[in-house]
Amino acid sequence: MRFALSVIFRFLAFAMFAVPVLSANPGPFTAFADGETFTYRVAWGIFFHAGEIVIAAHEEQGADGATLLRITTDTATHGFVREFYTYNNRAEGVIDEATGRLLLLREKGSDGEHFTDSETTFDYSRRIASYVDRAHPDRTAQVPIPPGDPLDLISVLVDARNWDLKPGAKRNVLVNFGNEFFPLALYAEGYDEVRTPLGRFRTLVLVPRMEENPKGIFKRGGEIKVWISQEGQKLPVKMQLKLKFGAATLSLTDYRKTAAPEKPAR
Repeated sequence: MRFALSVIFRFLAFAMFAVPVLSANPGPFTAFADGETFTYRVAWGIFFHAGEIVIAAHEEQGADGATLLRITTDTATHGFVREFYTYNNRAEGVIDEATGRLLLLREKGSDGEHFTDSETTFDYSRRIASYVDRAHPDRTAQVPIPPGDPLDLISVLVDARNWDLKPGAKRNVLVNFGNEFFPLALYAEGYDEVRTPLGRFRTLVLVPRMEENPKGIFKRGGEIKVWISQEGQKLPVKMQLKLKFGAATLSLTDYRKTAAPEKPAR
């Protein structure tokens, strides 16, 4: 059981954030707004509340005066599961709001036996992504950035609420696993009625697929699904990660948007 939980939570952390994606439509960043916080309960098998994932976005100023958005994703086991399997992971990305360009990705976590500690910086003048893996130094590499502007996977999935996709439509992007890039298609599978701790929603189901030379979780037969509510703010109210060890379901239990402080008059 500990091995299965280890696989589930390590893949959750990886799938939720650590995969850079090349956006098909570069421009101002719209996936998250300053002050947004999403809290998800993780259920796996008989464990109704095996863990929790909190995604938060906060605006800050860069050294050059540019407005940046820092997105953090904290993943941790919870309750009874935490008594025999302690897992903590934090991933963060820094994005230039005006251009939508991802500037930095960082991930660090541990379950007591395995640990992650990596960082990717993006140099658009040279079109180079510099990946440093302190847990596995042999994976450290500099990778040419293909045409497009990188974003993290969770930002792309959340940003899909703004795309107005219809069932049967798809959007092609490129993903980076470690030090390689591969094509991925994001499909709008269809509409579905789902119940979450926040209520019942009519949703659009999105499924990212790697159709050629699958890598990472896709090579292992994994599948990711996201349910986007179709009313109001079109929130990602449910997510699911399927692996051969079972499925982990993420249900949105809390959504908040803190009002930005007023800027002083000049």
